[in-house]
Amino acid sequence: MFGGLGADRLVAEQVLRCLEPLGLQAALQAIEGLQGVEEERLAQKRLALQRARYEVSRAQRQYDTVDPTNRVVAGSLEKRWNDALAVQARLEDEVAELLRQRPDVLSEETKEAVLALAEDLPRLWEHPETSPDVRKRILRTAIKEIVVTSEGDSVRFIVHWQGGDHTELQLKKTPTGRHSRVTSVETIELITSLARLQPDERIAATINRLGHRTAHGQTWTAARVCAIRKGHGVAAYREGERQERGELTVDEAAAALQVTHTSVLRLIRQKDLVAKQACRNAPWTIRQNDLDEFLATRAGQGPSTRVSGQLTLDI
Repeated sequence: MFGGLGADRLVAEQVLRCLEPLGLQAALQAIEGLQGVEEERLAQKRLALQRARYEVSRAQRQYDTVDPTNRVVAGSLEKRWNDALAVQARLEDEVAELLRQRPDVLSEETKEAVLALAEDLPRLWEHPETSPDVRKRILRTAIKEIVVTSEGDSVRFIVHWQGGDHTELQLKKTPTGRHSRVTSVETIELITSLARLQPDERIAATINRLGHRTAHGQTWTAARVCAIRKGHGVAAYREGERQERGELTVDEAAAALQVTHTSVLRLIRQKDLVAKQACRNAPWTIRQNDLDEFLATRAGQGPSTRVSGQLTLDI
């Protein structure tokens, strides 16, 4: 067994690749051939009409020169003249009908549009109004048969074309349990890193703000984050694990320094205080050792005073 979608795309791409130059040539031949056939038919009818008019003129001359008293000859010539007139009238009607049905000469804009369509067969193939029946008719016109052989983790296709040639194609099988709609590696890595910092509902809010979506294009929820975690063996966030690793949040660092939340963010932006962030909009993580080192460094630089809840240092 093997997936049909991949095989379908592979064969379709090969058919379109082979038909692209033929499509352009067929468009040119269709434009020239349609007009050429009609012009040839019209030219033949006009030539026949010209001969019929000559026969009418000749029959009239013969009738005019005969002795009227010779009724047998005169009657015969009159009948020949009338028959020629009938043929002429019929041919004139046929020429008029051909002129009426004659296709309009394609403008340059129309030709360019047709040629552009012929050069863009893939877009026509994928167009929503192109039915599967039309695609099948195209395939059957170009391909006689396809011999498929399953060989381990790949599939070999021998495409036998109607002209007698054949093409060999290879397709890798989709591993069991895998499908085309999968969560991106970047999102999975982000969930894995955030799982050590936040519960599932907070992780969902963070990655939604970053614009990440599920494999089906949906927004993230705590349940969907949980499903990804369990599918990749990532443990859920546990209260207290940050403290066990010696990690502080911005609010905890602000409380330790007895300053505001904004002051700690300013120290981080100025790179005075070492902190890490898993991604944009994710919480900052400050190691207790880095905070202690910051305090020790500032203490060695001189006394400090606190003004309006902000830490100011005298250098």
